[in-house]
Amino acid sequence: MHKRRAIVWFRNDLRLHDNEALHDALLCADEVIPVYVFDERVFFGHTRFGFRKTGPYRAKFIIESVSDLRRSLKQLGSTLYIRIGKPEEEVFQIAAQTKTSWVFCNRERTQEEVDVQDTLEQNLWTIGQELRFCRGKMLYHTADLPFPVTHTPEVFTQFRKEVERYIPVREPYPAPTGPIRPVSVPLDSGEIPSMEDLGHEDFEHDNRATFHFYGGESEGLKRLRYYLWESNLIKNYKETRNELLGGDYSSKFSPWLAQGCLSPKQVFHELQRYEAERGANDSTYWLFFELLWRDFFRLIAKKHCNKIFQKGGIRSESNPKLRNDRDALQRWITGAIGVPFIDANMRELGSTGFMSNRGRQNVASYLVNDLKVNWQMGAEYFESLLLDYDPASNWGNWNYVAGVGNDPRENRYFNPQTQAMRYDPQGEYVTHWIPELAGLAPEEIHRPGARYYAEPQW
Repeated sequence: MHKRRAIVWFRNDLRLHDNEALHDALLCADEVIPVYVFDERVFFGHTRFGFRKTGPYRAKFIIESVSDLRRSLKQLGSTLYIRIGKPEEEVFQIAAQTKTSWVFCNRERTQEEVDVQDTLEQNLWTIGQELRFCRGKMLYHTADLPFPVTHTPEVFTQFRKEVERYIPVREPYPAPTGPIRPVSVPLDSGEIPSMEDLGHEDFEHDNRATFHFYGGESEGLKRLRYYLWESNLIKNYKETRNELLGGDYSSKFSPWLAQGCLSPKQVFHELQRYEAERGANDSTYWLFFELLWRDFFRLIAKKHCNKIFQKGGIRSESNPKLRNDRDALQRWITGAIGVPFIDANMRELGSTGFMSNRGRQNVASYLVNDLKVNWQMGAEYFESLLLDYDPASNWGNWNYVAGVGNDPRENRYFNPQTQAMRYDPQGEYVTHWIPELAGLAPEEIHRPGARYYAEPQW
């Protein structure tokens, strides 16, 4: 008897819950082959300014996430087939070898990812197989929006007004509970690479980090339960979200959302359930507000395509004063600028792969407005280092701060002194990351040019 087979090509959707590609494949096929490819260009390649495209923190998080997904699939009688190479070649090879009918995958929207999925689709056509695209990164389905993607409002406020009150968020797909039939043809399952295999030294979490991220759907769902139900922290999210130090001042969902270990729809519906059972307030709304920003940046990236990566941004207005100043960039990267609030944030990023939203706005503003460095260099460094890197959100935010994006205001400047005194009045955050300043009075801690060891010790 002929068996209908399908591949589920996992990309940035490393989960079983709310996974449309997996759900559809299980409906269509008798046998499903889950596949993940460590793309050699993403894990070994470099950006145009020479940064590793995937630095050690995100590489480790992804390894953990892939391992967790494989464990979950094994509990259902299946496994995750691992390859290292180019997805358009590796997935095609498995499709040809196992004589599948379809490959299901989550559609991506930015150029490098689109090129890969388009090439795979062309390769599959040569053997009479179909690539079926699904959705999983956004809160809303584009088909539900009141405008085509090309007419997405340029300003977030207008987008929010047109969407939030009128368009329902669909229910998330349930995770499969029954067994997944294993593939009946020989197929090497492959090994999950180590950090060393990906060109990184393994590491332990920095003991100065006040929160340790571990990759995987299990950890993402655990964090969701903790932040909403076990700790009730969501109740005060709006008041605490701009804090800088500690594990609980913000949701910390972003790394799991970026790798698709956590579905935005799942977060939204848990939030709705929380509001129904424990009450809604400004803080519960504000978490939804942040999820809206993720959708907005993704739609803007689709609308403007490669403009978000260009120096002139979506406005096509390049600032001639911004230079490719590698010396200034390196001082910014290593936290040796001489402005303690900026340096502390950059030291945290360099040591952990994470930084608060408040910190990100400040260090980006300082690079662009004070150091006059080409914002693209900062965006590429963030791309390399951030645990929660997402192309649309990262480059959209850098467009925004550099004045070439969606902000209707002409000048988005963050004064680091004013910001430091407002958000770190006692200097606790700065001295946590720059302990050399611990003996100074609070008003002295934030003074530019404060004397401390110029090279970070991580």
